[in-house]
Amino acid sequence: MNTENLRKTIEKFQIRGNVESVEKFGSGHIHDTYLVKNSLPGGEDYILQRINTSIFKEVDMLMNNMVVVTDFLKAKLSQMPDSNPDKEVLTIIPAVDGKSYIVEADGSCWRVFLFLRDTRSYDLVETETQAYQGGVGYGRFYALLSDLDASQLGEVLPGFHCIGNRHNQLQDAISKNSADRVKDVEVELNAILSRVPAMSKIREMGLSGALPLRTTHNDTKFNNVLLDANDLAQCVIDLDTIMPGYVAYDFGDAIRTIVNSAEEDEKELDKIQVNMKFFEAFARGFIKAASSNLTREEADSLADGCLLLPYIMGMRFLTDYINGDVYYKINFPEHNLQRARAQIRLVEKLEEQYDSMKRIIMDAYSENLSAI
Repeated sequence: MNTENLRKTIEKFQIRGNVESVEKFGSGHIHDTYLVKNSLPGGEDYILQRINTSIFKEVDMLMNNMVVVTDFLKAKLSQMPDSNPDKEVLTIIPAVDGKSYIVEADGSCWRVFLFLRDTRSYDLVETETQAYQGGVGYGRFYALLSDLDASQLGEVLPGFHCIGNRHNQLQDAISKNSADRVKDVEVELNAILSRVPAMSKIREMGLSGALPLRTTHNDTKFNNVLLDANDLAQCVIDLDTIMPGYVAYDFGDAIRTIVNSAEEDEKELDKIQVNMKFFEAFARGFIKAASSNLTREEADSLADGCLLLPYIMGMRFLTDYINGDVYYKINFPEHNLQRARAQIRLVEKLEEQYDSMKRIIMDAYSENLSAI
């Protein structure tokens, strides 16, 4: 899309000042994102996004979820001393007609956020301090939303972290065998299918009522926590997947991306190890921020979330490979298989550390409860 059309789009929102420039921004792979710089001296800059409607088909639901959550967070923070809601929560800039997004003549959907200056994000954790602050950011986010009625939110991606849903998708892929690849992945299928009962624990706890349904982020990569100039957690971003879920999902997905010593698609599996120093730093930060709003059963489920999330990702990559690589972009023919193998190895390595992870979590939980 050319600059002139982007300027016309941004002018359909309630921005202040004038557009100086519009340029591509960030490393995201889902939406088209642009930084809109303001020519007004001292004026606010903005983030303009074209929503990927091939993934997020229910844009009304998506944006309603985001409005409900950001309004709730801003209202709560405004009552807390020393808080700054405009810096600590994403601000959705309404369109001229007051709606949270617009639909252009070509059917594309656009939204605008206030740009948060003097913040930084990291694709990879570099220090224990960063890992700790990531935990603080997500833990505080969870704590602030712990009393938001999750039934107000729609399920924008149904069954996103549900093992039953992902297992059904894998079985369907196996039965169809559309790319004639099942015969080549017996080892990987055995690793996945043999773990289904053990990996169903969180779902079963939720169905039994042992785990409360919460408002969860569901995409807790480390780079979705913005840190300030001093590397302190400031704001959780990328709220597309906000929906009802279990806190172990968010904790486990963050750990999946923080503690892995290798790339998500690492070919040399021996390189995949678990950085337990980063684990402990994140866990302590998360629990310190969240413990007063975390039940003992939820705390007890967090280590299981650390196994479940890479397991589900491995299952999804393997499913896509069997289907003929129809969902994830690949860079070479066996890319999804390589991704699946890497996630399975990460699960194995996390299983080796399960008792240590559980001990760290429950020790931190007990320490923080006693300090309240």
